[in-house]
Amino acid sequence: MAQRFGNSDIHFNKDFDEVADDGVLVINSENRKQAKYPDFLPTWDPNFKLPPLKFEKYIDPASRADPSFPNLFPKDAKYSTKRITPKFGTEVDGIQLSQLNDKGRDELALLLAQRKVLLFNDQDFADKGPGFAVEFGKYFGRLHIHPSSGSPRGHPELHITYRRPEKGELERVFAHRTTSVGFHSDVSYEITPSRFTVFQVLESGDGGDTVFVDTVEAYNRLSPAFKERLEGLHVLHTSEDQAANSSFQGGVQRRKPVSNIHPLVRLDPITKEKSLYVNPAFGRRIVELKKEESDNLLQFLHSHIERSVDLQLRVNWEGGNRNKVALFHNSGVSHTATFDTVEGEVRHAFRISVLGERPISDLKDLNKEEYTPGDLADALNAIKPT
Repeated sequence: MAQRFGNSDIHFNKDFDEVADDGVLVINSENRKQAKYPDFLPTWDPNFKLPPLKFEKYIDPASRADPSFPNLFPKDAKYSTKRITPKFGTEVDGIQLSQLNDKGRDELALLLAQRKVLLFNDQDFADKGPGFAVEFGKYFGRLHIHPSSGSPRGHPELHITYRRPEKGELERVFAHRTTSVGFHSDVSYEITPSRFTVFQVLESGDGGDTVFVDTVEAYNRLSPAFKERLEGLHVLHTSEDQAANSSFQGGVQRRKPVSNIHPLVRLDPITKEKSLYVNPAFGRRIVELKKEESDNLLQFLHSHIERSVDLQLRVNWEGGNRNKVALFHNSGVSHTATFDTVEGEVRHAFRISVLGERPISDLKDLNKEEYTPGDLADALNAIKPT
């Protein structure tokens, strides 16, 4: 089970990393010396524990935004925008995210809901440090603290990915698989998963692109009869395998593994668009179906998402040299890292995950704590080994 996640980009690795004098797990001293942004390096405090996330209502800042975007794109500003694909993804030059006022941030949230992936070039997040990145994210909602990934000291809300330069790091990824592709939606196992993510690659060699897929369009491509069959189905999502991978490598557990049930077809409360909310990283079974039925249906949906290149876009991080910040909407896209990098090169990035609403398939259930989309105990019992 622990081998499901074959890389150690987010977890402590007992083969390469170290334990500091205060007991905190850290990157080894040689790699710390070489880091371009040492303040963003991951640490893992084994004494830092958290309770499970609780349900909270979420009001998206996009709901109060001016749809003409006068604060995000002022008339006197020198900026340019480019659609990466016609239906999703926009690249922006000339707008500094750190300078946006509150209305500008609301409009940013609305544009993100509409375009699903936004790329802003030449941003100053890295120079402003981890604390600024956290405060920027907090405007949009509650921030997720990952149960096992590394974070900079004092900033647990930042999720750090760090691909080490040591020999064997890439070999581990492909030890049991022929591909590194693993499309997913961030922390879909939480009761209120990530609404959207802010992500920046700080340091990297060539390669290591991120691929995004439009799960709204993936849903729209299905036949009316097939869409009708998907209505009313729900998927069990769990963090069990991710937690096992961390433990396997000597890492930490800030929270016990959790599982939650979410609609297979998710409705976005801002755009009113439907999307396929499935992913092989955290999704385990469709709770209304028998195992063989669930396995076959999920296999088709996963294949549909992964193989449909005409639903995808690819972001090249240019080695971190453009200070490119990406924002992506987890209710409307899935994404995967790629492991086509050269061994010996570092890939260092940070992520902020803004938690949103509990996923729904009907607006009448939005922000209702009593909404229960399935029998969790029964669903967990059904996936236990026999």
